[in-house]
Amino acid sequence: MNSPARQPSSYSFSALMSVDDSSFFRLVQEHAPQTLRRRDGAPVDLPHGTTIFALRFRDGVVIAGDRRATSGNLIAQRDLRKVQQADSHSCIAFAGSVATGKEMVSLFRLELEHYEKLEAVELSFPAKVNRVSVMLRENLPQAMQGFAAVPVFAGWDKLENAGRIFTFDVAGSPAEEHEFGGSGSGWHFAKGTLKKRWRADLDRGEAVRVAVEALFDAAEEDTATGGPDVPRRLYPTVAVVTEDGYVEVGEEDVAGYAAELPA
Repeated sequence: MNSPARQPSSYSFSALMSVDDSSFFRLVQEHAPQTLRRRDGAPVDLPHGTTIFALRFRDGVVIAGDRRATSGNLIAQRDLRKVQQADSHSCIAFAGSVATGKEMVSLFRLELEHYEKLEAVELSFPAKVNRVSVMLRENLPQAMQGFAAVPVFAGWDKLENAGRIFTFDVAGSPAEEHEFGGSGSGWHFAKGTLKKRWRADLDRGEAVRVAVEALFDAAEEDTATGGPDVPRRLYPTVAVVTEDGYVEVGEEDVAGYAAELPA
């Protein structure tokens, strides 16, 4: 018996070569819209991630996030990675709907890779910020139903020769933060620590230490924020972006900074 004929893919090499701009997101919208998440109906208790932020220091930026995801009043995941490298000199993190946030981060990373392959140059830092805004605007109908994820984007701007941080509202409007900025249910508690500890002349080690302390304080006050989990060896994700590029701080180093904090 003959097997059924294979349906032609709506996304092909010819489709890739015929697209008239370098946006991967618009390519998928046009040729494979079924792969983009669409949601209808009332929101349910899906996993949500909390507490991400970034702070500037004298050589760049530090971006940090806890590892907990919650579903209602339950812990849905203890080892979620909310902070991800976007490209060689930038980083993106999300708070909110885990499914939406992970999809957004993955799509954004593909956007940057797709553009660089087609144009043979990296997107400028402002253009990267604009791409994040576009994805958030496209997700607004779902966000109004409760499936919202709000990112923090940070990195090294090669044209400005400086570390930069951008936060966004749910509709995609960006705001540049010149000291620190964040999102999530524990962010306001972390912000209190940052307001006391932040200085423009922080070195790398001091900035990482301040970030770990801010996450620790957020976890003390916000049940949705996970603090250092020593028995499971689960620690917050902390990354540094400087002129030299993106580097994630090792778990042993984060554990060492956490051990220095007062009980």
